Amino acid sequence: MKRPNYIIAIGASAGGLEEINTFFDHTPLAGVAYIIVQHLSTEFKSRMVELLSKHSKLEVKEATQGMDVCTNVVYLIPNNKFMTINDYKLYLTDKSKMKGPHLTINTFFNSLAASCGKNAIGVILSGLGLDGTEGIIAIKEAGGMIIARNPETTEFSSMPAHAIATDMV
Repeated sequence: MKRPNYIIAIGASAGGLEEINTFFDHTPLAGVAYIIVQHLSTEFKSRMVELLSKHSKLEVKEATQGMDVCTNVVYLIPNNKFMTINDYKLYLTDKSKMKGPHLTINTFFNSLAASCGKNAIGVILSGLGLDGTEGIIAIKEAGGMIIARNPETTEFSSMPAHAIATDMV
């Protein structure tokens, strides 16, 4: 197992599939790991591993409890889970055990900031709402880097617009 130099976490709504596919059409093998955190319905079993594998040179896996994060792999959040990272391992919690809004991107980004600091990169793509905003602040304050989609060129612009409004992008 080779630990990645950087972990690039991508936050998007379920409607961000096209943007994610386009991103991975152009992603090289480069000594990093990617973790995709989407807003997914707990009722809907995602086919994302199958779909994204057609667009990536990297291995694509759905995250499992305690899974090691390795170089040149894309990890996907399961539809019915919250995910965190600690010491290059992924940890899952059932959404049904959490009350309130399911801010899956903030949950993961906050843990990424605490665990990886300057080796964390947060990316916000298409999506509705504020999810990710708190998490990108944590990543930036830990010395990491933030990238956001141009809100003017995406169908669901509020997540990237809120990210940009933090002045952390």
